[in-house]
Amino acid sequence: MSESVMTPYVESAAKLAASAPTDWPSRARLLWQSRRTLARVTAVALVASLTIAFLIPKRYKSIASIMPPDQQGSGAMLLAALAGHSGSLGSLGSLGSIAGGLLGGHTSTALYESLLESGTVRGGLIDRFDLQKVYRSRYRFTAAKHLANMTKITDDKKSGVITIAVQDSDPVRARDMAQAYLDELNNLLTRTSSSSARQERIFIESRLHSVGADLEQAQLELSEFSSRNSTIDIKEQTRGLVEAGARVQGELLVEQSGLQSLRQIYGDGNVRVRETEARIASLQRDLQKMTGTSAPLTIGDATGSHASTNPSDQGELYPPLRQLPRLAVPYANLYRRVRVQEAVFELLTQQYELARIEEAKIIPVVSVIDPPGIPEKKYFPPRLLLTLLGTFLAFAATSAMIVVREHWRAADSRDPRKELAIEVLSWIRKRLFRVSRQGHVAE
Repeated sequence: MSESVMTPYVESAAKLAASAPTDWPSRARLLWQSRRTLARVTAVALVASLTIAFLIPKRYKSIASIMPPDQQGSGAMLLAALAGHSGSLGSLGSLGSIAGGLLGGHTSTALYESLLESGTVRGGLIDRFDLQKVYRSRYRFTAAKHLANMTKITDDKKSGVITIAVQDSDPVRARDMAQAYLDELNNLLTRTSSSSARQERIFIESRLHSVGADLEQAQLELSEFSSRNSTIDIKEQTRGLVEAGARVQGELLVEQSGLQSLRQIYGDGNVRVRETEARIASLQRDLQKMTGTSAPLTIGDATGSHASTNPSDQGELYPPLRQLPRLAVPYANLYRRVRVQEAVFELLTQQYELARIEEAKIIPVVSVIDPPGIPEKKYFPPRLLLTLLGTFLAFAATSAMIVVREHWRAADSRDPRKELAIEVLSWIRKRLFRVSRQGHVAE
């Protein structure tokens, strides 16, 4: 480029450098001359910043500290939990890296952090506190994102302690949400436990319900059979009937021998003879009633109850002696079923309690170091800092505008940079005017 072409640019640059306030004293003097403007802008900025700082809603922070359990088998359980929620926690590749870290000897702190940040835990909090309404979120995933922004989960690499900090506009709800994180984590660990103790407990529990129903049914059948046939204890009843029958039969023999003597002395028409005959007939009826018949029982059902010779139907308090052997078989079967079911139920009850104790030992429980409390002081916003920062930014922006305006005024009108800026501003003004005019026409 020739020297004649460069001369105007050099001259304009020299004039600009001579006229513009480039040193700090000149700029300070310029700002001092505009002190009223700066004072007004600073006062307005102070009031506006203070108003904005007080309009921002308060937020309170509740903090809880937990220590992940360090028990045998917890790693496999956590891997199962992460595998079940891989959609919320990340891809299978990241899951494999976490598993590799665990198997390599690292602590399970990262796993518990992933569980706390999982969609299952956050979904539980959204449902529990109705956060879609609290955060005014139309969709569930936006409420989950808002909850993630309001929650900060950190861990201490040395001690492995996990800190959960939850922010909310309500201090009580902030405390409850921090506690809900701990509750949901415990529930997730319990649900996803795949230990053998839990499987054994579930199996024994189902068998316990089944055996309990069978025991109740066997007891009902035994009680119905005993009620229909007046059988309480076959062995004792048999012994009692044999003794009673022998006693009646002995009395019958005595009365018969006495009847013979009375007939020889008084004859058949004597009152004492007739009285003895009546007593003998009564004893024979009692003996016949106790012994009964050897006719087969009419089986009404599988329990061996009979219809035609049912003692309860005939108003008798005990079954006949000759029918006791037939009643003993179904009674013994029913009694044996009841005793077997009772033994099985008692054994399963003991095993069930042992399985519950073992499961409680295996399932990890989060140890709470510092439970969440109700915050007494707001965490956000820092009103004084926001007010000072807004006022300072307004003051700095106004000072810069004053210096730039003076620099622009002192610049030569033939300066190519000023001419370019004027052209650009003119083009922008025309475009804005055209757009606004088209908008009015469209209206």
